[in-house]
Amino acid sequence: MRAEVEAADFEFASWHRAPIGAAADPTDFSDMQDWIRRVVFDPCLDYAADIEHEIGRAPTDAVLSLDVLFGAALGAEASDVPFALLSPHVSIRTLPGMPPASSGLSQPKTPEERAEVDAANASMAETLNAFLPVFNRARADLGLPALADVMHLFDRADRLLLATSQAFDFQADSLPANFHYVGPLLDVPNWSLQAKSSQEKSSQAESWRARWSARPDRSRALIACSTGAQGQRDLFQRIIDAVGTIEIDALATTGPNLDMADLRAPKNVHVVRGAPHDLVMKDVSVVVSQGGHGTVTRSLINALPQLVLPMGRDQADNAARVEAKGAGLRLPATATEAEIAKAVIRLIMEPQFKLAARRVGEAIKADMDRSSLVDEMEMIAAAGREARLQPWRRQLRGIA
Repeated sequence: MRAEVEAADFEFASWHRAPIGAAADPTDFSDMQDWIRRVVFDPCLDYAADIEHEIGRAPTDAVLSLDVLFGAALGAEASDVPFALLSPHVSIRTLPGMPPASSGLSQPKTPEERAEVDAANASMAETLNAFLPVFNRARADLGLPALADVMHLFDRADRLLLATSQAFDFQADSLPANFHYVGPLLDVPNWSLQAKSSQEKSSQAESWRARWSARPDRSRALIACSTGAQGQRDLFQRIIDAVGTIEIDALATTGPNLDMADLRAPKNVHVVRGAPHDLVMKDVSVVVSQGGHGTVTRSLINALPQLVLPMGRDQADNAARVEAKGAGLRLPATATEAEIAKAVIRLIMEPQFKLAARRVGEAIKADMDRSSLVDEMEMIAAAGREARLQPWRRQLRGIA
């Protein structure tokens, strides 16, 4: 992310002790408990040390951290600096009545479904709390009190900011006081726009526009591969092959973790590494993806029905919400070419999907217009700055 950070005129600092690259984000999801251990708990003290180093290097009023970087939160807490946790996906903090992250469950409507959601939430808590002794040892090393439940870390944050739309999400029975929806964050990553000047970007856009056939009666599709490395080559090839059997045109974007040379494409599918999805979506009738939060949200705000074939992370949760809102269909990543083709045809031919996508998309756009992310961070930073500049007030609060 160095290019994005520096392009926004911010100083960029690398992790020194904490893992980066594939070590920080393993592609193997076959053993979720092992994935959680390697990503969340094992590197806790390393993330904390890096955060403490940065706080000590320059005056710091607040810390904003990705929600899964528990160690970053510990570093801020140990430095007595206010911190916020940002979830650019569904909440990984369990919420009463809402299916937990990675479950792929839908909003419960019956007592049986509610029992299933409650059991899934209990299972999530059990999975995380299996690491509670390790986590509490890390907290003790930093001079922090032990927690009775891993989820209590979220309660210690000054803010828990969910970067999605409440209109897209399911509804919990209640929300914690520090929990705030701040709307989706949909900046375009630099890797997808390799051209630097506006003229070059315009030329790039024209290069994919020119690939559509001249037949105005043909529908068009966007096939969007996940930007994360998930071993998705076989799934992506199966989607391309399925679309090749349909009388439509398609643009397929591979993203940064798939080699275009490893794919074969029929005549009606044009494969590129990246393209400006906001522009592409103005020209298509349907989107097929693994269900990443950005692609799903962009599709909805462009009133596009979508087929989601989730492989991991939050993708099954996004797929469940798309399906529940009536804005698309969900298939397993093992779906056959015939099943994928049939679903794409349904999404193009049956108007109720587009109507639902437009309805949800309009609500999401309204939430984005009201985004409070910057306001929330300014508030906790102002409090942190006051405490830093007037430490005696903090001491008095401690005495009280």
